[in-house]
Amino acid sequence: MSATVGRTDTASRIIRASPQTIYRALIDPGAIVKWRPPAGMKAHVYAFDAREGGTFRMSFSYTDANHDVRGKTSDDADVFEGRFLKLVPDERVVELIEFESDDPAFAGSMTVTTSLRAVQGGTEVTIRCENVPKGIRPEDHATGMASTLDNLASFTE
Repeated sequence: MSATVGRTDTASRIIRASPQTIYRALIDPGAIVKWRPPAGMKAHVYAFDAREGGTFRMSFSYTDANHDVRGKTSDDADVFEGRFLKLVPDERVVELIEFESDDPAFAGSMTVTTSLRAVQGGTEVTIRCENVPKGIRPEDHATGMASTLDNLASFTE
């Protein structure tokens, strides 16, 4: 039986901060709750072990009861866990993420690679999500990733 490969979504932005500053924000659970959830959501970190092979578990929940997109785990929340596959200080974080959901449209493991590249005036941050579950609409994912990058910029600049 062959493995099903989902689509790949990417987003990128130049942030006026050093790769070192941004990398620290990628591996600090206290920072992650402030910048990682897209607009209209808040994060909660249940477990977080930022080392290669280390695991994490967190949730994003909607802050407003009247939101357009249903959560993956419940109407109002996405709960997910993952593992750090690769940590290259000041350059790259690779995570394997699985959503907790009864909906098969959100099944499978998504690989999220966040790459940092020093450029004039800051750091180019690129998020690449591979094997995106088919239940995540491309337009919603694009909006969410752009919002997350905006939050990261606000947090680190």
